[in-house]
Amino acid sequence: QVQLVESGGDLVQPGGSLNLSCVASGFAFRFKSMSWVRQAPGKGIEWLARISSGGITTDYADSVKGRFTISRDNAKNTLYLHMTSLKPEDTAMYYCLKDNTRGQGTQVTVSS
Repeated sequence: QVQLVESGGDLVQPGGSLNLSCVASGFAFRFKSMSWVRQAPGKGIEWLARISSGGITTDYADSVKGRFTISRDNAKNTLYLHMTSLKPEDTAMYYCLKDNTRGQGTQVTVSS
């Protein structure tokens, strides 16, 4: 059974940074590309970033390129999202994604 558990969300001031984590279980994590997505209140799912199974290749949405960094530790079955220069419009529930499966999410709120 696939399980994805996100953590690290918090309330942060504009311009601040956060590190999100996603611990995966129930599948061969090291063989799967993974993504981060988010959903702001009243809006649809927005894809943010993707990383290849080996961690060599990454892609980013224009809205986060240069500010967010996706990474992974296959030995720990863990996916990361390092977020910097946070803006109020980054406020959302953040999810890690394997195929069409996501976890329960972690809330990021950017506000002064």
